Amino acid sequence: MDHALANRRLAAAGLFVALGLLPGARAVAQALGNASESRWLLGAAMVGTPEYPGSDRQVLKTRPLLAARFGRWRFSTGGAGALLDFGGAAAGPGASAELIETDRLRLGLSLRVDSGRRAASSDYLRGLPDVERTLRGRLYAAYKLGTQWSAGASVSQDLLGRDGGAVASLGLGYTLRLSPRTELSAGAGVDFGDARHLRSYYGITPQQSAAVGLPSFMPGAGGKDVHAGGVFTTALDADWVMFVGGGSSRLIGDAALSPLARSTRAWGLSAGLAFRCCR
Repeated sequence: MDHALANRRLAAAGLFVALGLLPGARAVAQALGNASESRWLLGAAMVGTPEYPGSDRQVLKTRPLLAARFGRWRFSTGGAGALLDFGGAAAGPGASAELIETDRLRLGLSLRVDSGRRAASSDYLRGLPDVERTLRGRLYAAYKLGTQWSAGASVSQDLLGRDGGAVASLGLGYTLRLSPRTELSAGAGVDFGDARHLRSYYGITPQQSAAVGLPSFMPGAGGKDVHAGGVFTTALDADWVMFVGGGSSRLIGDAALSPLARSTRAWGLSAGLAFRCCR
């Protein structure tokens, strides 16, 4: 099958799944709400993660936690949005706007900077080109299945044509409120990538093969990974909030078959502390 056609079908399928969570067009009428609410968050987190997706080496990084909300407009880095809205609805990463927000449904658009991948970040990648930093647009939806369960879907696209490609995600989440200030959340999901995305991160062209000493490999569109994890979050007081989390993932499909996949399994740990203001 033509790769361009496969990519378009993958993106269309992810978009269809996300929109399929909508209960009906009447929900659009509830998109407008109180835009006077504003708040912000500032903190830091320690994160243990593989050098790159597929690496068998772990690295420890310090990351800032930044988030702000002005009505339906939000900005956040990483998981900072979930901390800012702890006790409420978490937004997607980057700069986002809620198009629809009801008791059960959230639908929004976001823009975020995708850092790509630096070949210098690992000895295993030396000789391969960098995956350039780019701007990624994302459509996301979440629907509450009950008081504790929720389902989510998203599709994102590299908007600058820098070989980031398209990625679609499906997930299921569970939240257990342990006290008014403490909750335990867990989730699992699967990610898909188009051919351009998977070739940028897991492919090796014949020309690159000679430089890195690995066989050439050209993956096609399909599954990328399955993942699961959990986060314990507690508000220490009205202003300070902390979290501890962990998770694991496994490469699937062509991503798992890539010569760059030195390990198809990965794990991660994180912990952070942040200050919230003006709730």
